[in-house]
Amino acid sequence: MTIVTTERLALRPLLPDDAEDYAAMRFHPEVARWLPPAPGKVQEGDFVALAHAAIERFAGAWQERRFAPWGVFRDGRLIGHAGLNYIEQFDGVEVLWSLHPDAWGKGYATEVARASLAYGFDTLELDLIFAITLEENRASRAVMERIGLTYRKRVDYKGFTDIVWYDVDRATYAERMSNAAR
Repeated sequence: MTIVTTERLALRPLLPDDAEDYAAMRFHPEVARWLPPAPGKVQEGDFVALAHAAIERFAGAWQERRFAPWGVFRDGRLIGHAGLNYIEQFDGVEVLWSLHPDAWGKGYATEVARASLAYGFDTLELDLIFAITLEENRASRAVMERIGLTYRKRVDYKGFTDIVWYDVDRATYAERMSNAAR
């Protein structure tokens, strides 16, 4: 099991016992509005079953690719998910994060996104990592810019047509890390 710790957080693969807490975070109305499927397409009674299915998909991705979203824990409590995710439509790896609204505005998203980039470039030796979000999601776009991603284009994804794409390649990431260490 791949576990990463940051200054304030622990990231570990989600387990079946995390499903109820994960569902409470993932399908919280303020979180779900930013994530596919589009709001209104999921019935409330489906949340825990969908969380279990996601956790199973993540476990399969860990086995197949050595990466998937982690659960994000603060003081032993699940506050979100973050990490890397392969998106077949783009044949590439995205960095992602979603946190419960109680965890917003504390710098956790930036912290887990940086840890995810480090894992992707330093451990997995990926060549490019991207992030996507709805154009109006200013908070996520700010995180993308803070972690060194650059806006590149607009894309369509899972029925959303107003998605912005940011990315960074390994050489640019390494150069920025080297400059930051000076």
